Amino acid sequence: MQAEVHPSAVVDPGARLAEGVVVGPGAVVGAEVEVGEGTRIDAGAVIEGPTRLGRGNRVFPHACLGTEPQDLKYAGERVALEIGDDNQFREFVTVHRGTGKGGGVTRIGSGNLFMVYSHVAHDCQVGDQTIFSNCATLAGHVEVEDEAVIGAFSAVHQFCRVGRSAYIGGYSVITMDALPFAKTVGMKPVCFGVNRIGMERSGHDAEAIRAVERGLRLLTRSKLNVVQALERIETEYGGIPLVDHLVAFVRSASRGVIRRARGGSRGG
Repeated sequence: MQAEVHPSAVVDPGARLAEGVVVGPGAVVGAEVEVGEGTRIDAGAVIEGPTRLGRGNRVFPHACLGTEPQDLKYAGERVALEIGDDNQFREFVTVHRGTGKGGGVTRIGSGNLFMVYSHVAHDCQVGDQTIFSNCATLAGHVEVEDEAVIGAFSAVHQFCRVGRSAYIGGYSVITMDALPFAKTVGMKPVCFGVNRIGMERSGHDAEAIRAVERGLRLLTRSKLNVVQALERIETEYGGIPLVDHLVAFVRSASRGVIRRARGGSRGG
């Protein structure tokens, strides 16, 4: 089954469209764009290259993927966007290519949902099965781990990370790393404890969820400092993969983590 391209679409001769790709009216597919099987590019969408999309993606009307980064240091160097399979980019979503000094590649995994007007800036690294609500925004060089949810109108500062299965509430401003498996909410964000619903939906068992919940309580509500809290978490719950991931995430934080708990309590 050959690609189906509407007569009003503009597809550069240097683009590669796999079998079953559909390109809608008025869409633009630029040079050095590779589109995998079964991907649909709807009316008015724009994809510039170098960009590679995997299989089964859906690019809704007027989404814009692979355009140049909004970085004044960008000088036209060859940079790219890499996208996995089965993602949805809703109307007016924007995703930019990388920068030469930032690694050169923006990457997005598979099974993600980007709702209307959400934005992924240059050099970001987004995992699998994430959800970006309307107008959720990543600045450059942000990392978002698998299964995270970023609420509507929330913004994540440059070089921050959003942990695995994290939930970022709407209208939040994230200027430090958001803990994995936790609910982080607010313009001056606080931790609301474990993201139990998200973890259950991801299929994590009750014992692992309880261990993460107790570890997060030590980290955010005890009088222990970070080093003390992590040592105690490892002593009491080490060996449980989710807990080990939480500990490794905190230890590798370069900007610190958001651990102030709701009500103002947090470790020393």
